[in-house]
Amino acid sequence: MSVSKLLIIFGLVLVALGLLWPVIGKLGLGRLPGDIVVERENFRLYFPITTSLLVSAVLSLILWLINR
Repeated sequence: MSVSKLLIIFGLVLVALGLLWPVIGKLGLGRLPGDIVVERENFRLYFPITTSLLVSAVLSLILWLINR
């Protein structure tokens, strides 16, 4: 697969995720135990460790199945 096709597919996946974001938010993705949220008076830090690990594992599984 060429790099240009891979970038196009990656872009389409990002657009699909952007359109599905309200649905994904209702499922609780982004507020999992292990996601770090620090809120101060004029500051908010959000570091989604668990969500990142879960998304990475799912994408790795999907790509492994596709390349198999």
